[in-house]
Formats: sequence, C-alpha cells, structure tokens
Amino acid sequence: MRTVRESVLDVLRARGITTVFGNPGSTELPMLKRFPDDFRYVLGLQEAVVVGLADGFALASGTTALVNLHTGPGTGNAMGAVLNARANRTPMVVTAGQQVRAMLTMEALLSNPQSTLLPQPAVKWAYEPPRPADVAPALARAVQLAETPPHGPVFLSLPMDDFDAELTEEEDRAGQTAAARRTVHAAAPGPATVSALAERISRARSAVLVVGDDVDASGAWDAVVAFAERTGLPVWAAPVSCRVSFPRTHPQFRGELVPAIGPLGQQLAGHDLVVVIGAPVFRYYPYVPGAHLPEGSELVLLTRDAEEAARAPVGDAVVADLALTVRALTDRLAAGPADPADPANPAAGAPPAHARPHSPDPLRIPEPGDGALTPLAALRAVAQGAPENTLWVNESPSNVPQFHEATRISTPGSYLFSAGGGLGFGAAAAVGAQLGAPGRPVVCVIGDGSIHYAVQALWTAAAHKVPVTFVVLSNARYAILQWFAQLEHAQGAPGLDIPGIDITAVATGYGVRAHRAQSAGELTKLVREATAQQDGPVLVDVPVTTELPSL
Repeated sequence: MRTVRESVLDVLRARGITTVFGNPGSTELPMLKRFPDDFRYVLGLQEAVVVGLADGFALASGTTALVNLHTGPGTGNAMGAVLNARANRTPMVVTAGQQVRAMLTMEALLSNPQSTLLPQPAVKWAYEPPRPADVAPALARAVQLAETPPHGPVFLSLPMDDFDAELTEEEDRAGQTAAARRTVHAAAPGPATVSALAERISRARSAVLVVGDDVDASGAWDAVVAFAERTGLPVWAAPVSCRVSFPRTHPQFRGELVPAIGPLGQQLAGHDLVVVIGAPVFRYYPYVPGAHLPEGSELVLLTRDAEEAARAPVGDAVVADLALTVRALTDRLAAGPADPADPANPAAGAPPAHARPHSPDPLRIPEPGDGALTPLAALRAVAQGAPENTLWVNESPSNVPQFHEATRISTPGSYLFSAGGGLGFGAAAAVGAQLGAPGRPVVCVIGDGSIHYAVQALWTAAAHKVPVTFVVLSNARYAILQWFAQLEHAQGAPGLDIPGIDITAVATGYGVRAHRAQSAGELTKLVREATAQQDGPVLVDVPVTTELPSL
C-alpha cells in the first residue's frame, strides 16, 4: 500500500510543482524525509524570505509555487510576505506542519490550535484535512484555487503523522484523479456587452486608457497595445503599478497616475470616458480628498476580479478575460488615427503640464559626504549596463519615477514590484525570479532600508549560486517615510534614519561578492560584468542623494 507522502508527491508532479521553498521545522520533517531526486528544495533562512522567494519564482515563471512553513510560528513569521503575495495575485500553495492528531486536543507544544484562522484573510482558502486520506485531494484542490483568477495564495495545515499513513487503492486514486483535472478560465463577454462598450468608446469626445498589472499578468499585453493603436487613445499606467503593462517608449504612453484621489482626478481632466483595464480603481495612498473623476467624466473597468469590480468607488465594470475582451473590442472599433506618433494627433507628444506623473522637481535633501550620485544618474548607469532582456525587480519606493525614466521598460514580463505596500519583497523575489526565469538576467534595484527586511535572501542566492545582480541605492534613511512625514505633517518622527550599515560587509558575510560603486561609469561596468556571468550573485552598493517625490 502507498503512503500519503507518496500520493502527495505524485499530485505535485502531476501539477508540475517540483520546487519546494521552505524553512523546515520538526513538524515538517515527515513530509520531507526521503526527499526525491526529481524535486528541488530551496532553503530560506527565515519564513518571510521563503514566501518572498516563492513569490518571485511564481511571477517570473508563470507557474504555481509551493511553500513549506513550520506550523504556527513559521506561518506567523511569514504573514507579511503572504499579504504581499495576495496583493501581487501570486498563485501559491502555502503548507505548514501541524502537531500529531493524537495531541491536538490537548494543544501540545507546536500545536496550531486554530490553524485555518491564522493566515486569514491573506489567503483565498485555508484548510486542515480531516483525515490523512484527504491530504492529497486537498492539495490538488489548493492548486486549482491558487490558479483560479484572481490568482493568490492558499493555505493547508498538515498534521505531521499523516504522511506515513497508508492509503487504500481507492483513496490513493482520489488524489491522483483530482490532480489530473484541468480548469480553463477564459470567460468572454457577450456580443451585446462588447457592442455597447465599443459604442460608448466611439461616442466619447475624449476617451483615455488606464492599464494595470493584470494586463501583463494575464497575457493581454499585445491585445492592449493593438487596442490602443487602433483607437489612438492616450495611455496611462494605473497608480502604484507593480508590473509594466504598456511599452513605456510608446508615443501614446503618458506616464503613471498619482495615487491620490484629488490629484488623480485632476490628471484625467479633459477626458469624458476613462477605460481601465486590469487595475483596481484605484490604489490610493496618501489620502488627498477630491473628486475621483473630473466632472462629466465616466469610467468603465475591465477586470478578471469580481471583488475588484465590486469595491471600485466609481464606474461600471465588465468581469471577463482581459485578452478576449480587448480583442473583441478592437475588432468592433473603427481604426483610429493612422499614425499615433503624428504631432497633429492629440494622442501624440508629451502630456500637458497638469497631467504629468510624479513631480519632475522633487525635494532634494543635502547629503553628508562627497561623491554620491543622484538617483536618476545612478539608475541611468544601471540601465546602461543591464542587458536588453533584463527582468527588473524594484524595491526602492522613493525612486520609482526615476527608475521608470531610466529603464523605459517596453517588453512584457520584465518588471516586478510589490503591490502589498510593505517592504521585504524585493531581495527575496529577485532570487526567486532568477530561479524561475534562469534564461534571463535579473537585476534587483533596492533601497538600503528595504534590503534588510529580507537580507537573508542573500545567503540563499549564494548557496544556490543564483546569478542575480543586486544594486543597493544607499542614502542611510527611509526616504519614502520622510516623504510621508511631510505629507502627513509628521516632521520630527523618530526612526527614519539608518546610519552605520555596511551592506557590502553584510553581503560578504553571506557569501555574496560585493562592490561599492563611486561613479556612474564604474556602476555601469559593474552591472555589465555582473549580469554577464553565471557564477552566483553580485551586490553593488551605490551611495545616492535623497530626492523625495511629490504629488
């Protein structure tokens, strides 16, 4: 007779999930013993790092990631990263060990007495199988749910004594049958819906297109570009975009909307119809009151997420597959301006001054010491050294506008940023992304504050010889918080400076080759050399000045 462990491994094989990201504890060892040769175990030194590794791996590879945590304490340590994975809409199955069933009632050491409540509401589904025979079918169901749009993490609590339990042939077959099921998610809007929306766009005096993360995540990039070029509409990126979903070199591209209600509404002034594709309406922070839309303007949202449609504060919505919907719309609409780059075309050229994204005149803070580059100069040097097919991971939140100005990303699947709002994504996700997309160079641009939320990821990169390039923009402060302190009239708040950290020494201690760049030319050379090699990770520390963004 076969055991639960054997059945579980076959379920994972059937779903193509043979990489396990974990930090093992005593309750997980029964699942991991006699670990098979066709599986890969990627060790993270702390649970939030483990989830971040899996997050980047899933997003870069387009597959579902498997995480293995240590019962309640490990799940608790990982919760911030699980929240990020939920916001990122990452397909991920999070498993955690549980005490043996015979000692759960007495809540013996390492029991998780309410195991399915701890990860909520960060997961789509949380479950502890009632019998050992239910473990493999539950795992198959978890994968199905993680891969159902909107994608996201799910959670399974697995008692440690289940894995050696023997299964009947019928019980074993149940898990394999569930794993073999395939579900296609491709809901198309009805012809009447497409026709009405096409007519609405055609009637509009001045429509505008706003694209969000799910355009890139769902594979709708080409369809959206074709739609924009057919209609000639100007295109904005949704605020706080965590992927690039439209070519930033395209003549119809306007920039990124600001994440504040009143200023965003002002950016859209002059447009009577706002067509939003694959983005929430909208990610706002900080709170700056005002009208969500200009007076006389309407909004329609195209999304795969019914909850996203329900919580939008304004506008109508169509819940359907993005690529199918946009292609149907494109087929219905007459051709727009023949040449979107023609200066006579209102969709061409620079946006008006009142509509430009984040202020081109950021507040500059004097820096101690000499030789620090401006963030834009540093990022231009990094972009010059990076190959064209680079997969960028960014966690330098105060320098996002400068990052996009320097990199001008214009190919799908080339940019990852966290939608969760908390730090700790970048370093771990970059290592996971390189494992998930080994054929592409991965460059992680990260702040000297951000990197320490998941600094243990450096060890994983070194231990597995993952050739990711880390570029640390060092200004010895949490610059984004200094910006918020100004907006919230909270000047004088403590804890915003972080002097005295030598990230090159920390990286060297984890086994990572580290350099400090003193000039733009040296930075370009170091990045070019780091991305050209396959011998392991490289970290480049870059002293930069501080430029605070503004709305």
